[in-house]
Amino acid sequence: MTWWKRHFGETTRGRIVALLRRGARSVEDLAAELGLTDNAVRAQLATLQRDGVVAAVGIRREGTGGKPATEYGIAPGAGTIFSSAYAPVLRALLDVLEERHSRQELVSLMRSVGRRIAPDTAAKGPLDKRAKAAAALLGELGGDADVVPVDGGYEVRGHGCPLAQAVVGHPETCRAVETMLAESTGTTVREHCYRSNGAPCCRFLITAA
Repeated sequence: MTWWKRHFGETTRGRIVALLRRGARSVEDLAAELGLTDNAVRAQLATLQRDGVVAAVGIRREGTGGKPATEYGIAPGAGTIFSSAYAPVLRALLDVLEERHSRQELVSLMRSVGRRIAPDTAAKGPLDKRAKAAAALLGELGGDADVVPVDGGYEVRGHGCPLAQAVVGHPETCRAVETMLAESTGTTVREHCYRSNGAPCCRFLITAA
């Protein structure tokens, strides 16, 4: 069961999303199908739009003189919150790669992935600013990290890991993130993530290049 369905599946918001996943609908359409008032639907849509789940996708006009109605649908990029396929597919892919490649080759592949997913432009400015940019980038991936001054630089300390389900069986996955952070900050980044007890936490030491 996906996170979305577990938390919102039977709520009014969840029912609206379930209908919009099947096709665009207007406020009036949703109100009629759910037995709600137009205002109740609008309130839920406003929340869903603010959360980036739903977006206005078009205008529909009924007949030649009908009043135009805004149609709503699932926002671009929001589809991932409804899927639970990514983690098992990634783990299976890593299993296959591990069977067919040496560890050195697998690490090299992970570094290539890191370069591929890094932003096109590296952060600039003093080292502390770049370290904060690294922590922010982890946040964009779904992580949560603090920046802590240490001897010679800064440490990005994560509370958990956005790739935990892959890292548990394939710690070399951390090399992709290490390379991504190095490329995106223009600094030297050394990964020393905490991976005990099946609950990995990101740890990256950032020093001047």
